[in-house]
Amino acid sequence: MKNPGELELKEFPVESPLRENEVRIKLIYGGICGSDIGVYKGKIGHAKYPVRPGHELVGRVIEVGEKVDLTIGTKVVVTPNTFCGECENCQRGYRNICSHKESLGVNVDGIFSEEISISSKYVLPIPEELQDEKAVLIEPFAVITHAFEKAFITKGTTVGVIGCGTEGMLSIALANFLGAKVTAIDIYQSKLEKVKAAFGVNTVLAHEVKDEKFDVVIEAAGVKQAVEQAVRVVKQGGSVILIGLTPEATLPIVQIVRNEITIHGSIIYNFPEDFSKCVDYLLNDDFDVKPIISNIFPLKEFKKAYIYAISGQCGKILLDFKGGHI
Repeated sequence: MKNPGELELKEFPVESPLRENEVRIKLIYGGICGSDIGVYKGKIGHAKYPVRPGHELVGRVIEVGEKVDLTIGTKVVVTPNTFCGECENCQRGYRNICSHKESLGVNVDGIFSEEISISSKYVLPIPEELQDEKAVLIEPFAVITHAFEKAFITKGTTVGVIGCGTEGMLSIALANFLGAKVTAIDIYQSKLEKVKAAFGVNTVLAHEVKDEKFDVVIEAAGVKQAVEQAVRVVKQGGSVILIGLTPEATLPIVQIVRNEITIHGSIIYNFPEDFSKCVDYLLNDDFDVKPIISNIFPLKEFKKAYIYAISGQCGKILLDFKGGHI
């Protein structure tokens, strides 16, 4: 991505030799994320250009540095958010908000490439039996497992999920799996129909939400109106979990105080703990996330894949790197 809106496919020399703590990974699938679209549109302030986009992947180790204890051929995922382990936030256990964090595909080169090299510190081996189409969802799903730690969601909990993109659908899938009574809220009827067909939960258009209130509201749309609606539809004593990244919103502070509403901000995840939780869920045959994937495009159709992802009408869009770029 040379500049916002300027995508091109280029060949680069293989990054060689590996450092002693690095691994080389051959990609199987890469997922296009909302933040990838933000970088494409020039809406992420800390993005740097030119940059190779992408940060969600499943792949296999094809080469290891001399101090790396991984076997060639191992299936892996990576965390695309670095952490130093030494700053105050890291020392307090908040590696997700490391003071020196860099984000692959945003301010350093990302993973949309046939091969990548990365420190083994950020690599997690995953079971061979975990299907590739599920494994590529581990990174975005970790955002949700981390967020769900902010509130107690169990059988019978009423959960409203605002926004039915990838993170919203993953929230719906997990809350539904945990036995919650889930209502999906979106501005697009077509997306609600997909959610209804996939998970059998209640659905309602955002402007048609009336008097219903929820114990927990997950805001996954990342727009001002969704944040404000989340506060309006949460029960007294309930919790709002914000995972969207809207720049600002107007909130009724008196209502929040008088109703003792708890608002949680939740950003990414802690690695590898949250990734490992995702693996456990995804290995369960009763936890179905495949409906979240809308389309898989070969690498050569990367521009078409971005068009679909930008439309806002789809679930997760994947790029298939197995066949190369020809």
